Amino acid sequence: MSAPTITVVGLGPGDARFVTTQTLDAIASAAVRFVRTERHPSAHLLPGAVSFDDVYEAADTFADVYRTIADQLVDAATQSGHVLYAVPGSPLVLERTVRLLRDDPRIECTILPAVSFLDLAYARLGIDPVESAIKLVDGHEFAAAGAGCSGAMLVAHTHANWVLSDIKLAVEAATGDEPVVILQRLGTDDENVVRTTWAELDRTVEADHLTCIYIPSLGTPVGFELIRFHQLARQLRERCPWDREQTHQSLVKYLVEETYETVDAIHALDPDEPATDDDLVEELGDLLYQIEFHATIAEQEGRFTIADVARSVHDKLVRRHPHVFGDVTVDGAEQVVANWDAIKRDEKQRTSVFDGVASSQPALAYAYTVQRKAAKVGFDWPDVHGALPKIAEETAEVIEAITIDDHTAVGNEIGDLLFAVVNVARHLGVEPETALRAAAHKFRRRFELVEGLARERSIDLHTADLAALDAMWDEVKRSEQP
Repeated sequence: MSAPTITVVGLGPGDARFVTTQTLDAIASAAVRFVRTERHPSAHLLPGAVSFDDVYEAADTFADVYRTIADQLVDAATQSGHVLYAVPGSPLVLERTVRLLRDDPRIECTILPAVSFLDLAYARLGIDPVESAIKLVDGHEFAAAGAGCSGAMLVAHTHANWVLSDIKLAVEAATGDEPVVILQRLGTDDENVVRTTWAELDRTVEADHLTCIYIPSLGTPVGFELIRFHQLARQLRERCPWDREQTHQSLVKYLVEETYETVDAIHALDPDEPATDDDLVEELGDLLYQIEFHATIAEQEGRFTIADVARSVHDKLVRRHPHVFGDVTVDGAEQVVANWDAIKRDEKQRTSVFDGVASSQPALAYAYTVQRKAAKVGFDWPDVHGALPKIAEETAEVIEAITIDDHTAVGNEIGDLLFAVVNVARHLGVEPETALRAAAHKFRRRFELVEGLARERSIDLHTADLAALDAMWDEVKRSEQP
């Protein structure tokens, strides 16, 4: 039994003048017809055709639109044996549904060539696309698809002014004076070709589904700063003696150090003081360089590149957000986390709840994490009242170990006591690392005030007795009370 077939035709860039005879013959001979959208000047050539305009209204993302259209076409072809599917322009130019159909093993897909909007755009612009080395870019993916390109670019799928705004904002280093040509409704009596500037890109015309833009050149390419940064990391690795000597292992301490400095910058942020952003920008940059450094080392070893790193995290985030990129519905943040954990377990094929827990993280955070993981499978006190008595119990065991003068036992029992305190903090919704850090900061602040009092009173801290120190400490505490 032969597979169902789908014939894909293109309606050209404009009115019926640009539709080929071969396409008209295919339309006339097809009993079951579909058209991607009726919002096209030549859509009337398919009387009785089913359009997919309603799919655009119902779907959340364009990816959902394309997948739904392809699935419905395959279902229709399976039922009737053969269907015809008409798309605007050429089936081979930026048609995601056609790409899906070509890759679908359930059907055989025949594509008839057609005139695309490219032909008319090049004619109106008076350019040779080969000699001009024009890059064709999807407006929905401009920031990624145009990365590293400074022109010339012909950008399609610019059907709304918000798309034009996104394109404009993707090039942060643009001066605003760069020339842009907006081309609308080519191949119709209502053609509109407007020359404007980058600053006015989204304010010059009302974009529609027959709009594209031509960018002759940009002063800086899309993603310029990231590309320049990547090139710098390579250059330092090749030319700096210190950078050349580094390994993944030798850089670990710097990665940890930069992470902590980034956390400090986050804690220092003041919503009312924009200048505090500067420290965070700097520390995020230092942290980003550590990531780039590791990727550059791996690239030189032929193992992986920064592109692999970016692709991996991109694809993982898409997989683990099915409520954003799929058809999963969630009620709130807790369900998002539950779905994330379930998907992660399936991906990793882990046999223990502790698989994947980083043992090199700070001890308090490590204790908190392993307790939380065990609690997820029910190994936990029902509430804090079960965890609190463990502190007294572990304290008694510390005292007992001290009494018998067993140094090893003292260390073990101190660890158990700290673990019990972390458990209480977890039950009370207190992050122990943050709580202990706040306590340490408070102690430091108060003791620095004690140092100040001692200087004012000519007291030498190194020779002062404990009573004098305690008196100044209590004085500082009282001064902080409201």
